[in-house]
Amino acid sequence: MGRSRGWVLLRWLLGGALLGAGTAHLTTRREEFQAQVPDWFPLDEDLVVIGSGVVELALGAALIGLPRHRVLVGTIVAAFFVAIFPGNIAQWMEGTDAFGLDTDRKRFVRLFFQPVLVAWALGSTGAWAAFRSGTWPHPAPAERT
Repeated sequence: MGRSRGWVLLRWLLGGALLGAGTAHLTTRREEFQAQVPDWFPLDEDLVVIGSGVVELALGAALIGLPRHRVLVGTIVAAFFVAIFPGNIAQWMEGTDAFGLDTDRKRFVRLFFQPVLVAWALGSTGAWAAFRSGTWPHPAPAERT
């Protein structure tokens, strides 16, 4: 059967978004990303921003360029989104303004987008279907290309 074009497009869009975010981490939005690093995080803010930018570039490229490994890559991308979620919570709790999130309400609403990203990563790569079918880290039989 193979993956539908819609799922492939969603995987590519997520990969493109990660490539864009990773590029922004390293260039034009670096200071805003630094503002999102929680005060309690034990590493230098700039090091965290550079490191997470490099990770986002690698994950975005892998989502687009490694379709045979999409299930594993999708799982790693979902785990990355879970790992950075405490930073989003800290931004809300500390009242840090960045990326137009300049009120507590906006920062709070943003928290609900993170599960959407996790679902997007797992759904668009077939990782969720592979978990359900017991074939992880390989695609479910109906999703193999």
